[in-house]
Amino acid sequence: MGARSKARKRAVDVLYEADLRGDDAVTLISGRIGSPDVPPVNDYTVTLVEGVTAHRARIDDLISEHAEGWTLQRMPAVDRAVLRIGLYELLWANDVPDAVAIDEAVELAKGLSTDDSPRFVNGVLGRIAVIADQLRAVL
Repeated sequence: MGARSKARKRAVDVLYEADLRGDDAVTLISGRIGSPDVPPVNDYTVTLVEGVTAHRARIDDLISEHAEGWTLQRMPAVDRAVLRIGLYELLWANDVPDAVAIDEAVELAKGLSTDDSPRFVNGVLGRIAVIADQLRAVL
């Protein structure tokens, strides 16, 4: 697993934990940077957590709009975290190709969530990828 893939996994862990606790993800990860009690935090993990947090309202709106038949609250918390990272990379991470953002999110869902989650994540991000250029133009 590459460094960025590991960073994505760690970002999912942080976003998931913050979601379950009702904590701010940036505060949570800030407390871990330099802590001797946890492994070092990759810079890309911080970028992802900060990016998702900064754009969370728009990210959640887009997920809700394109997750056919699902509300954010009804989704497994892991799927929410994976979709948030995937969508952040899709729309705001200029150095990540769309296909890579989607593939990485699907792989995270395969390893961390239910059997149906990879297909669900792929479907939501795939629908958004079709209009990604239009969305980026208004961001």
